[in-house]
Amino acid sequence: MKPNLSVPSLLAMASVFAVGAAAQAPATAPAKSSALNPAELTAPAGGSANPDTRRVRPRDTTPHGPTPRLADGHPDFSGVWQGGGPVGDLAQGLAPGETIPLLPAAKALMDKRESKDDPEANCLPTGIPRIAPYPWRMVQDATHVYFLFEGNIHSFRQVFMDGRKHPDDPDPTWYGHSIGSWDGDTLVIDTVGFNDKFWFDFRGHPHTEQLHTIERYTRKDLGTLENKVTIIDPGDYSKPFTLTFTARLRPNEELMEYICQENQQDAQHMHGSAGLPQNP
Repeated sequence: MKPNLSVPSLLAMASVFAVGAAAQAPATAPAKSSALNPAELTAPAGGSANPDTRRVRPRDTTPHGPTPRLADGHPDFSGVWQGGGPVGDLAQGLAPGETIPLLPAAKALMDKRESKDDPEANCLPTGIPRIAPYPWRMVQDATHVYFLFEGNIHSFRQVFMDGRKHPDDPDPTWYGHSIGSWDGDTLVIDTVGFNDKFWFDFRGHPHTEQLHTIERYTRKDLGTLENKVTIIDPGDYSKPFTLTFTARLRPNEELMEYICQENQQDAQHMHGSAGLPQNP
């Protein structure tokens, strides 16, 4: 059974393996695992090293080949993936030279946040576009696309592909209300109806209930899934901005059971302002 460790503790463990300052995602070390070679940790786009050392994969084992397709001709996104969103810092997905257009009030809120209050560290959903440092599965059919998350509360997202519109007054939720459409080979997911509870990253970037995300998923090839996500939130940001992250296929793997709430003892021991954990 997977150790019941929260993300911040896992990050601290990652430093033991000397992944380096660039590795901003957690690592777990099950008792039955052999010694780990930090050089084997995969670093997906966005700057995060592969945090899931239960199933460490060498850098050169991402499968290669053409993008698989369904009978209707659309790309097949099915599979277990790793990465595809921010973990430590939202800015990991920015293009060179760009900055997060945070409004002053949002910056003041972010500066007051403490790491122990991070909802993700307290076993709550990550929201969008944040990703927990564990694998996740994508499943699609004619009317829905589903995201099944291994991490935290074993949560899921559903994307409606049947042409419906957003409700006029959506009930605010952690993952919002998502509708999908196709732009050529790119899956476009439009989401509104968020609550304001989740943080975008460990640093505590906030958002309001005005948040609107537009994700554009493109399967570049067999093993590479690109996510370009535009964040629109006039409550906390002066203008929309776009981030790019890349997920890697984890072939021949299944999601493992993960119960974050069970014996979670880490958040109460965390101290200091929100931010990336420091090496001990």
